[in-house]
Amino acid sequence: METLSTEKTEVRYAGFWLRFVAYLIDDLVLGFVGFLVSLPFIGGIIFSAIGIGEHADLDEKTALGIAGIIGSVVGLVLVIAVMGWLYFALMESSKTQATLGKMALSLKVTDMEGNSISFGRATGRYFGKIISGMILYIGYILAGLTEKKQALHDMMAGCLVIRK
Repeated sequence: METLSTEKTEVRYAGFWLRFVAYLIDDLVLGFVGFLVSLPFIGGIIFSAIGIGEHADLDEKTALGIAGIIGSVVGLVLVIAVMGWLYFALMESSKTQATLGKMALSLKVTDMEGNSISFGRATGRYFGKIISGMILYIGYILAGLTEKKQALHDMMAGCLVIRK
């Protein structure tokens, strides 16, 4: 853990491994909630598939069954994507400045001056994680290599993850 003294107070940046463990906790939380949220969609897929299985010929009911499956899958993907975005953006821009995983490890997300971040900045940080992951996760690995322990998405959003 690297520390840096400022005029206000000593800032302790959260390194790669602390952030990784926080992410694992968040992933467990989102996975559990996502499972519960997905149950109605899975039911829709199953009932649509049963409807298709009852009609061997390609008729209107079969087409409706296929449309039901596609609609359920697309709906599930959209709900899960929005759920992840809102979880991270709302939690990190809230009074706690942290997701449940970050709270468990006494971490918080700030701007470069140590202030709370806005929902818009938290949203930018969240979607910046896509780029961090697309480049063989090198964007995430930067959190273990940079002076302020910033991942690429932190740099893009002008954020820091610090220890409380």
